[in-house]
Amino acid sequence: MSVIKKLVTLLRGSARELGQSVVDSNATRIYEQEIIDAKNSIAEAKTELTGVMAKQMQTARDIERIKTDLLRHEDLALQALNKAEEGLALEVAERVAGLEAEMAAQTQAHASYALQVSRLKDLIRAAETRVREHEREIGIAKTTESVYRATQSISESIGATGSQLTSARDSLERIKKRHEDLADRMTAAEQLDQEFGHRALERKLADAGIGDSDKVRAAQVMERLKARHAAAAAGPTAATLPTTP
Repeated sequence: MSVIKKLVTLLRGSARELGQSVVDSNATRIYEQEIIDAKNSIAEAKTELTGVMAKQMQTARDIERIKTDLLRHEDLALQALNKAEEGLALEVAERVAGLEAEMAAQTQAHASYALQVSRLKDLIRAAETRVREHEREIGIAKTTESVYRATQSISESIGATGSQLTSARDSLERIKKRHEDLADRMTAAEQLDQEFGHRALERKLADAGIGDSDKVRAAQVMERLKARHAAAAAGPTAATLPTTP
């Protein structure tokens, strides 16, 4: 069988090792086509297997039929002997001998078909396992190839635009320096305003307790609260006494 030969050839082929370096695009396509061809061969082998299995079933049915005929003819031969019909019994015996020969041939054919079925199943299982291994391998190879292509593209892109990246980085550094200079100027202006400007005067007045600063307002509130507290402590009579000038 040509298909069996293909399967045997497929099984004898050595599997490519995992982790190969990048496979070029043509080799990858060829490898994928080989996997497709192997799958087609397996499909053909399965079709042939069904044919052999059908013949195995047919021979099994023929064997059962012959067994039934043998039993019936042997019974007929015995009936002929019981009636002293030896000539007729001999004819039946010849028929029994023919059925036994046919039985032996069908039994041998059935055993042969059973052997072929078992062998084909083993080959198909082994071939499918090998195909799955190849599919995993080609998947890894394609993924590795994609990674290498992406890495190469990035490297080439960085190499081609290296000067532009350097220029952009220098521009960013200059912008950062301008921002830092502006922040320093704003801080210095704040310090000068606190020392010499309007804020400096307000701070001096607040330190002296003059003006409408938070400290001054707090002191005034405190004085008012103390007065109310003293009035409450003196009692109502104190509140009605005339105040001496």
